Amino acid sequence: MSLASRLGRIPPPDGDGEGNPAQVTAVPASNIPTTGIPATAIPVTSFSVSNTAGGFARRNPRRPYDPLAHVRRRAHEALLDLLGPQLYDLAGTDDDLVRPILEALPDVLAKEEALTASDRTKAYQQIVDEILGHGPIEPLLRDPDVTEIMVNSWDRIYVERFGQIHAVEAAFTDESHLRRVIDRIVSRIGRRVDEASPMVDARLPDGSRVNAVVPPIAIDGAALTVRKFSADPYTAEDLISFGTLTPQVANFLAACILGRLDIVISGGTGSGKTTLLNVLSGYLPSNERIITIEDSAELRLSQEHVLRMEYRPPNIEGAGEVTIRDLVRNALRMRPDRIVVGEVRDAAALDMLQAMNTGHDGSLTTVHANSPRDSISRLETMVMMAGMELPIRAIREQISSAVDVIVQLARLRDGHRRIVQITEVVGMEAGDVVSMQDLYTFDYGAGRDAYGRFSGQVRSTGLRPRFLDKLTEQGIPVNLEHFGVGAGS
Repeated sequence: MSLASRLGRIPPPDGDGEGNPAQVTAVPASNIPTTGIPATAIPVTSFSVSNTAGGFARRNPRRPYDPLAHVRRRAHEALLDLLGPQLYDLAGTDDDLVRPILEALPDVLAKEEALTASDRTKAYQQIVDEILGHGPIEPLLRDPDVTEIMVNSWDRIYVERFGQIHAVEAAFTDESHLRRVIDRIVSRIGRRVDEASPMVDARLPDGSRVNAVVPPIAIDGAALTVRKFSADPYTAEDLISFGTLTPQVANFLAACILGRLDIVISGGTGSGKTTLLNVLSGYLPSNERIITIEDSAELRLSQEHVLRMEYRPPNIEGAGEVTIRDLVRNALRMRPDRIVVGEVRDAAALDMLQAMNTGHDGSLTTVHANSPRDSISRLETMVMMAGMELPIRAIREQISSAVDVIVQLARLRDGHRRIVQITEVVGMEAGDVVSMQDLYTFDYGAGRDAYGRFSGQVRSTGLRPRFLDKLTEQGIPVNLEHFGVGAGS
């Protein structure tokens, strides 16, 4: 019999397991709504969660029932007596500090006579995750099907599986527990988050992207978002199996990279831009010097001659910031063959375009935009942020000369990420308009399958790229069957 059944889902007399007095609200049988949820999924007892837990009030506060909460609390107290303040100073990497916890914890749990062997094993793992790992999100980080973890507050956690968002029953102990986990994550890379600097971008040791916000800008308490990366970086074959692109498109993009065309990957948030950038970067020749520049280091290139640089935020005095623009300008002095910028979002766009136009062709970057035409407008806006007072025609000429191909990604309504457009930037037309032509577009007309997934894929428009002759001159093979001879000339 499990601990939950033995306790009858009744909170312990001394509280709810987290140090708060137990409050039981009687619910008349006539007022219990009829639902399709199994009765075992809803505790008979209604816990009164204080609106001031952690100091923040929320609409519809909730707290999943956790029969092991009081066991973990007593184990925490026992470990704190044994180890003192160093219990919460652990980064989870120093064996000399981790070993005492792993050795003491079994003896602490052995005193919990009411626990079964399975409950004791579960409590052991939960306590290790809370102290040495990332608390209740640690199992989610280990789950290969989870691609994103969204902690809206200490007691509300959501995940993305297969492109769909689901709520999970996990929860942190309280607001301070969530803050400790956030501090542990950001301190590993020398960053901080507090009232003076309430936003932070960080990464986990496996490269997963982390964003955290805390009060005063986070009204309902600290929030944490983790975008997981696969333990093994995705390859082109993986994206083909996912339906993101086709083998023909993969070969075409590989030819563009080998031909030193400048490529911009465009898409909305969560559309897979960084994943595609990492895959395309794998086509870069191994005998070239590659420099990557990122806000938070996420790219994992397999080539040997790679130099990685990362944005540095200002310190507590507001000094010492090293921007993406600074890194791009510095990269030009480092004899790069290729420059890969994780994302341009500010005046760094001007330096990136100038690099593409001054002998550093074959570079890659990403931008946030909803279409290839929008990405051109975004680049224009970011160039103007440099404060150079350039005329709009000069900016557009820079863009049309620098950018060769724009790859547009989208996360469709079925949750799957797809390449929906591949567009060539042809040049300038009369009237200061950047001329473009679609080489591939997504076939929305193919409809959906029985599971609601889009059946279409990205298909050639038949237009012949203007840069095809350039690739041919370099001896790079391109399958001409996808393009109409002379079309688009």
